[in-house]
Amino acid sequence: MLTPRLDVPPCDSAAALALARDLGMSFPVGQALVRRGITSLDDARAWLAGVDEHPASAFRGIDEAIAVLLRHAQAGTRITVHGDYDVDGVTSTAILVRALRGVGAVVDWYLPSRAEDGYGLSAATVEKLAARGTKLLVTTDCGITAVDEVALAKSLGLDVVVTDHHSPRADGRLPDAPIVHPAVCGYPCPDLCAGGVAHKVAGALLEAAGHDAAIALADLDLVALATVADCVPLRGENRRLVRQGLVALGRTEKPGLRALMRVARVDPTRVDARALGFGLAPRINAAGRLHRADAALELLLSHDEAHATEIAEELDRANADRRFVEQRITFEAEAQVAELGDQPAYVLWADGWHAGVIGIVASRIAERHHRPVVMIALREGEAEGTGSGRSIPAFDLLGGLDACAESLIRHGGHRAAAGCTIARTSLDAFRAAFCAHAERVLAPEDLVPVERVDAVVSGDELGQGLAEELGRLAPFGIGNPSISLLVPAARLVNPYPMSEGKHVRFTVEAGGIRAKAVAFGMGGLPEGAAEGRLHATFTLELNEYQGAVEPRLLLRKLLPAVEEAPELVGEAAPGSAEWREAVLAAATSRAPQLAGVVAAAERSLAAAPGSSAAAPRDAAASARTLASAASRAVSGPSAGPGPAQRTVRDRRGTGLAGTIAALVHTGEPVLVVAADGPARVRQLTGRLGGFAITSWDVLEREPGLVDGYHHLVALDPPMHPDQEAVLTAGDPTRMAHLAWGEPELRYSRDVLDRDTALRPALVGAYRALRDGSALDAALAQRPAHAAGRLLAVLVELGLVEVDPADGSVTVPAAQHTDLERSPAFVAAQRRHAEGTAWLTSASATAPRQAA
Repeated sequence: MLTPRLDVPPCDSAAALALARDLGMSFPVGQALVRRGITSLDDARAWLAGVDEHPASAFRGIDEAIAVLLRHAQAGTRITVHGDYDVDGVTSTAILVRALRGVGAVVDWYLPSRAEDGYGLSAATVEKLAARGTKLLVTTDCGITAVDEVALAKSLGLDVVVTDHHSPRADGRLPDAPIVHPAVCGYPCPDLCAGGVAHKVAGALLEAAGHDAAIALADLDLVALATVADCVPLRGENRRLVRQGLVALGRTEKPGLRALMRVARVDPTRVDARALGFGLAPRINAAGRLHRADAALELLLSHDEAHATEIAEELDRANADRRFVEQRITFEAEAQVAELGDQPAYVLWADGWHAGVIGIVASRIAERHHRPVVMIALREGEAEGTGSGRSIPAFDLLGGLDACAESLIRHGGHRAAAGCTIARTSLDAFRAAFCAHAERVLAPEDLVPVERVDAVVSGDELGQGLAEELGRLAPFGIGNPSISLLVPAARLVNPYPMSEGKHVRFTVEAGGIRAKAVAFGMGGLPEGAAEGRLHATFTLELNEYQGAVEPRLLLRKLLPAVEEAPELVGEAAPGSAEWREAVLAAATSRAPQLAGVVAAAERSLAAAPGSSAAAPRDAAASARTLASAASRAVSGPSAGPGPAQRTVRDRRGTGLAGTIAALVHTGEPVLVVAADGPARVRQLTGRLGGFAITSWDVLEREPGLVDGYHHLVALDPPMHPDQEAVLTAGDPTRMAHLAWGEPELRYSRDVLDRDTALRPALVGAYRALRDGSALDAALAQRPAHAAGRLLAVLVELGLVEVDPADGSVTVPAAQHTDLERSPAFVAAQRRHAEGTAWLTSASATAPRQAA
């Protein structure tokens, strides 16, 4: 399997947060909606409601088609509905047959055989139907490209009505007959499948015959099955049809569907789109893949429970046979891929492949290798083969077949899936032409799979509440894929094999939260999964087991994060030339703006002469002010008097990686503030990146650093009451995020002790310099502001000397001294007392109402 590249589209954080707030939902849902183009509250409510509906009259020319249908129905002439052998073709045939019977028509059907007839309407079939007395031929899920076949039917005395949804011919020619086609006829939802088109025709026919058009709603269960199985986009009206159809399926009165759900072990009370796509649809398709599709149609039309059960069990056995054949063909196809090597597309063929199964295998090969694939089934001694293709997002498969039409007898389909008939003698030419076309139109990046992400989440968000909210975005499928959640730098621990090692369940640890997860098709977790250096994408669902319902993560992809690193800004990396220059400048006051706290210490002493350590400020009151500012995250920025302040969002105790990564992937610039910026860079490299980071002391000294950043994230709490103002000051349209937890609070206390409780550090630094250690080693890799403070005390006390000419450091003979003689030392003591009080009052947990 190819390693995918992560695709996280930009996301307006303010719009996502506003949607989440106004809808009463969580930030991940807001992210998902915005990334899918839903940014207004009205659009979001409309999407969640899923009520798009258009009248059948929106099909241009449908009145002519309905008039022909009604005329033949009233005359009692034979009507034949010609469908297709897949789920969409079978269900749309059933819908039209039921509607025509409902208006008293004499109606039968014809479903082609894959092996004998191939796809679509053929001349031989037209002649056969004319000979048996058909007077009106109605196509469904085929016919839009059958220009010659429709002309033949008319020459034989048949009327024709074409209902279809596939792409017309490349030359633009259409059949000379009434047409009901969502794209050709300008319908507002051009993505209807054949089942959706048949449903609209059925309602219009019933109404034209004087019946209640609502009778057609009884077949919404079939429409939902067709829509999901045919992989049309679940947007607009399709979304409504599937949502309502799932409800209808749960209480269906059709014996065939009830029997099918029983053999597929689908609970009618919990049926969803996945159950349709992976439970019911394969069994209906199995009939047309291995035999004829008539059995599936009889199942859907049956009114007898016993007969329906018998057919459903037959389809279940056919599906088991299909899986066995599929496995064999997949093995043989993969062997051909390995022999061909890396190509932009694959054309594979073999004698003995089953024409009804190659489409499924082509889909698997295309997904595994991320290449368009056409597979061709041949029979010993026959001159022609049947092809089925599947594509990747960047490649128009029907366009590819159009480009190679000279090598094909016939072809049709759409961008993602298509079929063809080809002469055995043209196989090599077709492969060469198809691969050459793919090489021309595909860029190298098109051949790398993409793992899309809808929302970046923290561990605290991976609960039942989010699972329930995501369920409101269903049904999921093409055009509305299941929500992909990125859990950055997650630890995957406690793996336990399932199903004899075919799958694995495990625990996800993120932000101090543990969540249950499972990976299907993986026998175990990769090396390093427990180290937090992988990004994982999941879907989140509610899993029912032994009567209990709980959230469960389903692993999608694991992606390495080894190249990620934050950017240190406003200060130099310890040990660098710039760092040494800043340290020496601070110690010698050659550049007071770099001395930072030394200058602050002098101002403090000037304000309190004769005092060795002024009284700590009211740190508790400052902490309460910060918590009050954080509460504005609930109601938004205040419009009242006072200086402008950033909107504060409280994420304390909820997980750093998810909080930071979610902001980074909005595409808006992020500045993270830490107790020790350089140390945090070292810790986060290989886990998180895409943002800038600096130290609190640096930001306090240079508050203008925040100007270029939309988001200011307090990874560690402010180290001093003065830093609160830097955190919250600014444009209300920009945000400050409180992101620390208890570990970060402890870390900040340690850094504060290291940088301002100087007595132990001074002893160590002095001895190291006396013994000849380099400056960076003697000052223990401290940030420049902290190292400069330490060296300044030694200089003020005369324990070391710095040559202003070259910056060299020398250590005079040892002498006893009183540390309080150093203004920098006294200022550091005061700083330590104030910072300790502040951090003692700071909380590591967000208030419940502001979480």
